[in-house]
Amino acid sequence: MTVSVEKQIAADLLDINAVTLSPNKPFLWASGIKAPIYTDNRRTIAFPEVRTHIADGLTALISEQFPTATVIAGVATAGIPHAALAADRLNLPMSYVRAKPKDHGTGKQIEGQITADDNVVLIDDLISTGGSVLGAAKAVQAVGATVLGIVAIFSYELPDHVKNFADAGLSLHTLTNYSTLIEVANEKYDINATELASLKQWREDPWHWNK
Repeated sequence: MTVSVEKQIAADLLDINAVTLSPNKPFLWASGIKAPIYTDNRRTIAFPEVRTHIADGLTALISEQFPTATVIAGVATAGIPHAALAADRLNLPMSYVRAKPKDHGTGKQIEGQITADDNVVLIDDLISTGGSVLGAAKAVQAVGATVLGIVAIFSYELPDHVKNFADAGLSLHTLTNYSTLIEVANEKYDINATELASLKQWREDPWHWNK
């Protein structure tokens, strides 16, 4: 049976421990949110097969959703390697965007080259509220370029990100997401009904979960 891209990437992330699920001993994020999940997608670059699955998935997604793209831009730092691989497969220029301009030299925030004539697709590894990638989008728009949209490996599907992307007028497409990951985890591991309910409840109301 053919496995969907969404399930394949979710399984990859679980297999290499890029994602850790812990509904009974939640993690505390820097934002103050308590979460039953911790994600470190930077691990993906250390695993060639997983890295290839991601690069192939991003390439197909960009070709399908944003065929007029002229530049692929990675969001520093975790989006950079995946942007480089996708840009190479698409034979397109690649740039990257820092969180803020350098405090020395020419003070650049964008490295590579993006002009006002470009149609840019931004790549990030992970979407929580969307703040970092939307900040990068503003930097690209500030030079006059068009941001066609954002693609990422994984999204937590939090209500905050839905609102933030809608407010910015930008579309988001991901290779996999929290709902799919929980489904795959439930198939692969021994997650009891209480833990599964807790994992699902968190996504609906992360700020008040486990209080």
